[in-house]
Amino acid sequence: MTPHYSEGAWNKRRAVFLESDTLKLGVLPGGGHIASLTLKEGPGANINPLWTVPWDSMDPKDFKESDQSRYGGIPEGRLLASIMGHNLCFDFFGGPSPEEQAKGVSAHGEAPVLMWDVVESKPAGASSNGLECSVKLPHAQLMFRRSIRMNAGQSVVRFDNEAENLSADPRDIGWQEHVTIGPGFLEKGVTLFDASATWGQVFPAEFSKRERLKRGAEFEWPMAPGADGSAIDLRVYPKMENTSDFSAQLMDPKREWAWFTAVNPKQGLLFGYLWRRNDFPWLGNWEENHCRLTTPWNGRALTRGMEFGVSPFPISREAMRALGARLESEVIFVGEF
Repeated sequence: MTPHYSEGAWNKRRAVFLESDTLKLGVLPGGGHIASLTLKEGPGANINPLWTVPWDSMDPKDFKESDQSRYGGIPEGRLLASIMGHNLCFDFFGGPSPEEQAKGVSAHGEAPVLMWDVVESKPAGASSNGLECSVKLPHAQLMFRRSIRMNAGQSVVRFDNEAENLSADPRDIGWQEHVTIGPGFLEKGVTLFDASATWGQVFPAEFSKRERLKRGAEFEWPMAPGADGSAIDLRVYPKMENTSDFSAQLMDPKREWAWFTAVNPKQGLLFGYLWRRNDFPWLGNWEENHCRLTTPWNGRALTRGMEFGVSPFPISREAMRALGARLESEVIFVGEF
């Protein structure tokens, strides 16, 4: 069965689907989010590993400033109104600067809060069909294009991405593929994670009121120092009632390809990503375990974000420039930034 294109609804929002004999993938033009990816047969069939937010979401075109309070306010509200599954953070990873915020730019950049063009692609002579997704960032003056392709008989999806500077001036960019995994597949004490990671560091400032990791601690994947002095295996999702942490992992500089996997052994289902390590040398590990009590979270979210990109931490563009300069000067940093 040659993969084919269809349109429909997903979680009460317009969605575009690419479907083969083995897989079905859903994209939301509102934000460009990869909302779902499911096997059609066999172990784990129809289980979506990607996170579905536990609140009502909407497309960016429907968002009004009066909706900000429903989604936590500025600068996160616009993003949280539309976020889903695999979210692109572009052209930065973290919060906007005061100047950017004054111009209406929200957390994680413009890309996830704009309407994307998503159309079917039928390459001449090819045995596979795909999707062509694109979005223009008016403030950053950048164009982002994503080609999504799958082949018959394979349980693999290929993403080819391209960023173009539309202005005459050079621009520093942040780029993070924010893959977030959620319930249905994610289970406390059950779902297992692994990655081609080496050196890591826990977020150095307060990340939440329920941190189980020691702030700023350096470690070698997968064993991280706990806030209580214990050693914590980051491959296992915590069983604790309420936790929220972030750690950054440097992907193995000796490998051409970097990867992460997530496995639910009860379901017999494995989910993962593979990418060129020199493109994205960092992997962020974000855990939200019923900890955030503010709107719209309200203690309902269970997630694990495996966020690969050019940034170790979700911080402002200015802070990222400063951190990049420091990392390049330290002996501990190996590889490209």
